[in-house]
Amino acid sequence: MDRLSYQLYEMLHLAFAPARAMSDATLHAFKSPFNPMAHTSVGRSFAAAAELFERMTRRYGKPVFDLAKTQVDGCDVAVVEEVMWARPFCRLLHFKREFDRAAPRQSKLLIVAPMSGHYATLLRGTVETFLPNHDIYVTDWGDARTVPPSEGKFGLDDYIDYIQEILRLLSKEQDGVVLHTLGVCQASVPLICAVAGLEARGEPAPESMVLMGGPIDPRRSPTDVNRLALHRGVDWFHKNCIHTVPFPHSGLGRLVYPGFLQLSGFMAMNLGRHVTAHLEMFNHLVEGDGDSAEKHRDFYDEYLAVMDLTAEFYLETVEKVFILHEVPRGVLRHNGDIVDLCAIRGAALMTVEGEKDDISGVGQTFAAQELCENIPRGRKLHHLQDGVGHYGVFNGSRFRQEIAPRIENFFLEVERPRGSASL
Repeated sequence: MDRLSYQLYEMLHLAFAPARAMSDATLHAFKSPFNPMAHTSVGRSFAAAAELFERMTRRYGKPVFDLAKTQVDGCDVAVVEEVMWARPFCRLLHFKREFDRAAPRQSKLLIVAPMSGHYATLLRGTVETFLPNHDIYVTDWGDARTVPPSEGKFGLDDYIDYIQEILRLLSKEQDGVVLHTLGVCQASVPLICAVAGLEARGEPAPESMVLMGGPIDPRRSPTDVNRLALHRGVDWFHKNCIHTVPFPHSGLGRLVYPGFLQLSGFMAMNLGRHVTAHLEMFNHLVEGDGDSAEKHRDFYDEYLAVMDLTAEFYLETVEKVFILHEVPRGVLRHNGDIVDLCAIRGAALMTVEGEKDDISGVGQTFAAQELCENIPRGRKLHHLQDGVGHYGVFNGSRFRQEIAPRIENFFLEVERPRGSASL
């Protein structure tokens, strides 16, 4: 029966289609300027209820970055999003800035997005913040339900392979331009492992790594997420979280951890907050407060858009990272070889944590500072941001005003000739 849950979800989604169509018609009827009731509280209540029903029963598609321009040195610069590299489960997006004058010589920044349910567009604010000062590249992970089984499996080893391929590509095309990397949340683990593998083989490594809210050592300040993994064990997750992609998706037959299950978990963690937010939106719509309602729409259009993860990647991450703690114990293997974080000597390291992070507790990311013992002390930096939770580490006002400037200063320091940096 568990394996049929995905099919049941699809059937329910289709079953609600007539009701969604009716609610959509109701919304348009009670928002029409030709309807006298549209200007009354009763009419606005009907319209608000119809909109909320439609939004709560729809499937949200993949959002877009929609970053058409940025400012460099006070001048507006057009931005063109292009695909620079592609594999079945990932595309490398390049936010190419179209300068009308000679382009300034700025460093490259690879932002490794987490593959943990939400799309890379969750980092839109992160990309927007760094665009004025860097040539930005972002890993755009694919939805597993859209990848045919004929493309093969995708596990943690493959994730690290992808990152190493991208790093080789960007290093090859550096032309003397410095390459920095930034891993967010779950992506911190494969990023640091990828860099360790490159340095162990004597291959070019990025100038720096910034790890933000990542579970390098989940044994430190364990959160509810960490305790759940330990309590349940990987067999429970395999039995209860893995489903088969149904018709009509192109990934038909692939085993995945479905996005709708992930979303239910996200919502359950803060159910009261989400209920309150939707009640507030209803009131905003009735009162005619369009700006507040639009902020709600923008947030939930992103938050409710989720993708499926391959079963092998999800289960391997749960087991190796959260249950067996293979990274801090020094026993994680990549393609059969031990991942030795002590091999990292050239890449500088910055770790960023949030004081109120309820997903990666305080100390979990900092652990990388101790595990990478051969990085010179002058090329290491840690920042604990007070007053922010998990998402505040890489987005929001505190990120823009306090965290991002520290990261920029870190980049500038490590770009100085070796021996002169003093973090």
